[in-house]
Amino acid sequence: MMRPRRLMVLLTAGLALTSTACGGGDGSKDASGGKVSITVGCMPAKSQPTQRREWNEDVAAFQKLHPDITVVGKDAFPCADPKTFMAKLAGGQMEDVFYTYFTDVQNVIKSGQAADLTKYLGSVKQLPDLQPSVKSVFTGPDGKIYGLPRQNYSMGLLYNRKLFKQAGLNPDTPPATWAELRADAKKIAALGKGTVGYADYSAGNQGGWHFTTELYGQGGDVVSPDGKKAAFNSPQGLAVLENLKQMRWTDDSMGSKQLLQLADVQQLMAAGRLGMYLSAPDNVTALVDQFQGSYKDYGLAPIPEAKATLIGGDGYMVNVKASPAKIKAGLLWLEYYVLTPGQGQLNYQREARYGRAVGLPQPDFYTGSTATTDHSLRAASANVPVANYKPYEDASARIPGKLEPANAQQVYAVLDSVMSAVLTDRNADPGRLLATAQQKVDGILARSN
Repeated sequence: MMRPRRLMVLLTAGLALTSTACGGGDGSKDASGGKVSITVGCMPAKSQPTQRREWNEDVAAFQKLHPDITVVGKDAFPCADPKTFMAKLAGGQMEDVFYTYFTDVQNVIKSGQAADLTKYLGSVKQLPDLQPSVKSVFTGPDGKIYGLPRQNYSMGLLYNRKLFKQAGLNPDTPPATWAELRADAKKIAALGKGTVGYADYSAGNQGGWHFTTELYGQGGDVVSPDGKKAAFNSPQGLAVLENLKQMRWTDDSMGSKQLLQLADVQQLMAAGRLGMYLSAPDNVTALVDQFQGSYKDYGLAPIPEAKATLIGGDGYMVNVKASPAKIKAGLLWLEYYVLTPGQGQLNYQREARYGRAVGLPQPDFYTGSTATTDHSLRAASANVPVANYKPYEDASARIPGKLEPANAQQVYAVLDSVMSAVLTDRNADPGRLLATAQQKVDGILARSN
């Protein structure tokens, strides 16, 4: 499920770019030796005054380092509309440095609208430390690299530490298996007063998205590797549905109200009436900012027994029409604003100074020394209980990430009906539901290939 996200931007002089990033000597001038102007997508909208102010501050600081480069931001909210994105791309309306969701990257590459960045990426110091799963998102079938990430997320288990204590559970030891999760959910539901142990989505294509998340955790796939056939009618898919059916009808730990979507579940959690649900870390901020929850009440853990986890995110690509000078300038901007711990979107000092949450384990697309630096800077400015999220963060490096399937939204619409049937009909047959859904998804994939 594509998820717009709030980015946080800052500048730390001590981590400013070195000689390769100094104006005048970076090779970013055009062929005549003049100045270069680049348009960049996803400038924060006027409805986000703090983020827009930070963007403007960072542009000014960057242009001071690079007086030959002018950054012209283009704002839109959301940054990319899935309904119009490909039409805008085909119409040549994209910025020099344009924003895209992970799920659109391969279509952009196939369309021939993105510049091959491979030979220019030697200047990007953080490239070797990008997580392989993230780097692969922007790698084309030809092995060339066509973009860089802005942010990412991976799914985990968000749980209510306060309810864990009330149910006699240890909030520092979240469930590591689905059997443990079932047992914990029953104890939480037994608190009564409308308390729900575990919740799941089953409407608005979000049910299909969560089915995919749980299927990946079981080691299954939604579609075949070539994207031509459904693959969820499998032992792993059946295990997901049988588990939910048992929790819903045998354990009675999922509550009677179903056909839930994100906002429904967030309201339950923030109101202190829900024990657990699957989510990305940014849900914690939403619970606090939008629903008046408290950071101290929430914990994050990996999905139980996860063999893989669904990942998503967004990033930037460069217009195929951009000159080499614009490509070099665009990469300098991305390294400054997006990729360097301690500055741009990763400068946590300013984030904390502005009273925003620092310490959630996200974005998290680095390994090696860059990851160490980023984690250290984030911890130094943390203003939330980071220990609550340690189980999730400790597991993030060892659980491989998997992208959403091809034709995700159409597939999710079909899988919604599978999830809703299991959670609203006591007599639903998971095997039959999967077989019927397989036929429908095979038809979708046949039409798109």
